[in-house]
Amino acid sequence: MSALLQDSLTFVGLLAAIYAATVALYFILGYGITWLNDRNPERRIQKGRRGEKRKAIEIRQSMASILVTCTSVAIGLFVQYKGWTLFSPWEFSWWTAIPLFVLCMVLFDAWFYFAHRLLHTKLFYKYHLLHHRSVAPTAWSNDSIGLVDTAMSQGYYAVITFLVPFPPIILLTHRLFDQINGTFGHAGFEYFASRTARYPSPMLCTTYHDQHHAEFKYNYANYFSFWDRVMGTVAPNYDRRVEAFEGEAPAIRMSKVPGIHVVE
Repeated sequence: MSALLQDSLTFVGLLAAIYAATVALYFILGYGITWLNDRNPERRIQKGRRGEKRKAIEIRQSMASILVTCTSVAIGLFVQYKGWTLFSPWEFSWWTAIPLFVLCMVLFDAWFYFAHRLLHTKLFYKYHLLHHRSVAPTAWSNDSIGLVDTAMSQGYYAVITFLVPFPPIILLTHRLFDQINGTFGHAGFEYFASRTARYPSPMLCTTYHDQHHAEFKYNYANYFSFWDRVMGTVAPNYDRRVEAFEGEAPAIRMSKVPGIHVVE
């Protein structure tokens, strides 16, 4: 078997494994969060809108965009495996796992913020328009993105391994975390409003990205409010809305309220 064929089979196998795992996680999170939302209808952020009617459209688009994301991850891991990067991956240890994971988050958040800002310019918005058709996002909306849009926002994984020698397990753990975080960020229901999600903390809650979909010109970041606050693009009422949710939301329920359900 030629080296080229062997490398091709290795890459395709890696891509297939990452794609299968991501699609499985997409549906587990989608149905799991919908189940939770159905039991906590008062936590809906946009009270007058129902994004669930776009579920079938969003699932179909997500299957394509997830493939682009997974291709980016597979490229990053494959070039490391082949030794084509500037540096060999750092050795993984439990002592360095948390700082490396946080560094990966910080770098990804910066990449995502500026790619997202670029996608909102006149030149690139045509690639991002599809995602903003979900004005009231749901658990199915996270990956309902155009393919060029996905390549720009998720291309981080294909590029970062050339520059920063993250161990493969850090990249894969980050990708897992990002899928979970993104799905909850698009869930349309608020479960994480707290002091840690508003100023002076840099952390976020679901309201942050929900406001981006509803109001369009604010809250471009992914994990932290740092870049939005520095660049003046944080929603002016974000912190107040989080504080209001803190005081209004009852305890999370695990059983349905009779006669009330989420429209699907």
